[in-house]
Amino acid sequence: MLFLVAALLLFGVVMGAVAHAPFAFTLVAATVIAAWLGIFALRERHGRRRTSAH
Repeated sequence: MLFLVAALLLFGVVMGAVAHAPFAFTLVAATVIAAWLGIFALRERHGRRRTSAH
């Protein structure tokens, strides 16, 4: 429960910071995060295929 409260508090702080950031910065940051998550997902999928083949 404490983890959930901390996560929501952190989410609120981040969303507050984004609300005051310029739109171009927010767009660039969102693109970088989306690319990082996409690369992470591809690496995870590729790694699981390789380990399940053994």
